[in-house]
Amino acid sequence: MAGVRPARAGEAKSLTALCLRSKAHWGYDADFMRLCVPSLTVKEESIAEGRVLVAIDADGRTIGTVSVGRDGDDAELALMFVDPAAIGGGTGRTLFEAAVTLARGLGYRRMTILADVNAASFYERMGARFLRNEPSDAIPGRVLPFYEYDLTAGVEP
Repeated sequence: MAGVRPARAGEAKSLTALCLRSKAHWGYDADFMRLCVPSLTVKEESIAEGRVLVAIDADGRTIGTVSVGRDGDDAELALMFVDPAAIGGGTGRTLFEAAVTLARGLGYRRMTILADVNAASFYERMGARFLRNEPSDAIPGRVLPFYEYDLTAGVEP
């Protein structure tokens, strides 16, 4: 992986496609994926606000994305997806660290994460603390692990 950059205007559609490709990697069926589209859509407004980051490979290709939203007084890890071909290569860790830096820079002290069950162990390795199960934002009747990440940890006062 070459690095992380801010998303650019006009990238919302391709970043949304990456999110959907990444989610589908876990074997979800077409009906499930259709229900996920609204919650996996990257918004141009979020890009314009500087809340969306993109991971690129050595050839400049997009291999992941993350966005930091608002959850009341907290940051929310709104979307974090890695292209299936790049899963397991450190892109997720790099994106998570970039999201933490972005959230801290926006003045947040805590970041919440409504995680896919397939990503729960990843967030735990990153230092997020499981709080409880919460209803899915996309699938009626489904519950997902809900985490918090202390953005003040390891930061000088």
